[in-house]
Amino acid sequence: MGLPFAACASRGICRLSILPACLSEYQGFTPLKPWQRPDVTLGWGLKPTSLKARQLAGQRGIPYVSLEDGFLRSWGLGVNGYQPHSLIVDTTGIYYDATRPSDLEQLILDAPFSGDELKRADHCMALIRHYRLSKYNHAPDRSLPVSQKKRVLVVDQTAGDASIHYGLADTERFRSMLQVALDEHPEAEILVKVHPDVVAGRKQGHLLDAARQHPRCRLIAEDLNPWCLFDTVEAVHVVTSQLGFEALLAGKPVTCHGMPFYAGWGLTEDRTHCARRHQPRSLLQLFAAAYLRYARYANPYTGQASSLEATIDLIADQTRRQAQLAGDWLGMGFSSWKRGFVGDFLGEQAKLRHASRPARAQPAHSERLLLWSSQQETFEGLPDSARTAPLWRMEDGFIRSIGLGVDLVKPLSLALDSRGIHYDPRQPSDLEHLLATQTFSPHLLERARGLRERLVDSGLSKYNVGTSRAPQPQRPGDRRSLLVVGQVESDASVRFGSPHVTTNGELLRRVRAAAPDARVIYKPHPDVVSGARLGRLEADTEPLYDEQITDVSITDLLPQVAELHTMSSLAGFEALLRGCHVVTYGLPFYAGWGLTEERGPACPRRQRQLSLDELVAGCLILYPLYVDPRSRQLVNAETVVDWLERHREQRSRLPLSRRLYRWYRNSFIGRH
Repeated sequence: MGLPFAACASRGICRLSILPACLSEYQGFTPLKPWQRPDVTLGWGLKPTSLKARQLAGQRGIPYVSLEDGFLRSWGLGVNGYQPHSLIVDTTGIYYDATRPSDLEQLILDAPFSGDELKRADHCMALIRHYRLSKYNHAPDRSLPVSQKKRVLVVDQTAGDASIHYGLADTERFRSMLQVALDEHPEAEILVKVHPDVVAGRKQGHLLDAARQHPRCRLIAEDLNPWCLFDTVEAVHVVTSQLGFEALLAGKPVTCHGMPFYAGWGLTEDRTHCARRHQPRSLLQLFAAAYLRYARYANPYTGQASSLEATIDLIADQTRRQAQLAGDWLGMGFSSWKRGFVGDFLGEQAKLRHASRPARAQPAHSERLLLWSSQQETFEGLPDSARTAPLWRMEDGFIRSIGLGVDLVKPLSLALDSRGIHYDPRQPSDLEHLLATQTFSPHLLERARGLRERLVDSGLSKYNVGTSRAPQPQRPGDRRSLLVVGQVESDASVRFGSPHVTTNGELLRRVRAAAPDARVIYKPHPDVVSGARLGRLEADTEPLYDEQITDVSITDLLPQVAELHTMSSLAGFEALLRGCHVVTYGLPFYAGWGLTEERGPACPRRQRQLSLDELVAGCLILYPLYVDPRSRQLVNAETVVDWLERHREQRSRLPLSRRLYRWYRNSFIGRH
């Protein structure tokens, strides 16, 4: 007998990208039709849109399953195109309905949690506190002005919220809650949090007028991260809002004037009671039930099942980057092709305009200047008044794409740097500063280790070109094998990062002189092989190597050699990930931290000794920007790696359009 078939109350449910991963117990999903005979119906909780699904289930004697957004939903709002990262799936009721049991209520009553599960819950709670996460995470995280008075938070909700009625409350309960807060905290300033849409007149609330009229009430109408409010208050009053549970996570005393899922367990002061909830439970047990057992998680960009920890990591990375990049930007010198994607990497809260004539550009007071790192002359050509604006440089990331940028393959990652750029050691960069000063938490290092192992196991690199089906070099039994990696000789990473060894031929001569008896394998840069960039060897260099390999991925070559030698290529970083000894003749970003053998210049700024996972955490998790190619939303490194793993085999051959462009470029534009 096959898996049951589910009919959805709306087409919107069917379009949820995480639906198959979160409800893997069903074989398929279709919009609800009166003539269907599904095994189960799915609907959005007790909302009016689910009425037909509930009625059909009752008429047919089949289960109705309630769905809702999870407690940690996403960075942005669904109306702005952000799919949920988690779903509630309840076969008994729904968590906000205190009039009858739900799966969550039963989980809390049973408390079937082992010591390991509670330890995991404690770890996840700590992560949520550290990253200051809420159900939605787009609101700015800015501090309120300091007050000499004690503050108490009262949380309003929008009229018609189903959790109010089913949470054993009504409209009058909000007014009585405010009065209770005023009476019980006579010396306090009462912060009344209302939804911004209520102030704008788009929605109705309950406390807007009352908060405006009372002298001790201060209306908080702007969108704010709830943790900003928790930072400044001593107590919280709610009816049924989820903010009450998040306040518990923040360590605040919470008074519930309705019956949300977290009330009735001895953790809150309750002004309403539910006879079914008669057992005291700890906050760890409540969290484990709601966030670990009850909610289900999946990555909306890949459609793959996920965990709470991975969901926290993804939303935290999105939140960090969106906050950092919010604001106004002026792009200068970008080609029309790059203009099509650079704005995606700045996030939804950034506003980017491009200067049509950079030489006459006049940035506004609030604008940051943005240019591709190789376009320094564009910045130097600006008027003196324009060069006072903050300058940020952009460059390809370290896990870039399937295919070459020179073939107009859009990147999945870019680096953005406010100090310099990672490949130029003549001045500090954000990456260098990060590696020198960052405190790497155990959780971050665990992420880095997992990411490193995935990259090694899947054989991913920067461009993911070449094929393991090509002939492999044979490791000789009596000779040490060295891999020499060629670079584009005109590339800025060679010009700035390798002042003493500047050509591939000179690199080979240095390697051969130091190891005359070794077997030397030479791998030229893919852009040089394609004919687009400079770096071909001179005729007299052939005796300096034993074998040249072009069609094998760098990740497939590394297990065949004892050492990798490079001027400043990213291949050295990829070799470090795979435990290969790396010798550098320039000063790439990964050198100088105690992990490589340096035969080039030293950098006095790099005094710290890093572990490999600390290097990975800085270089692959914290420094680059990542974008999902389909939604064009900011994501994190793990999501891009998952996408590359699934799509790499689908792009083993260059499309005809790119092959035609390559012919045109090589014939009419020339190499550079």
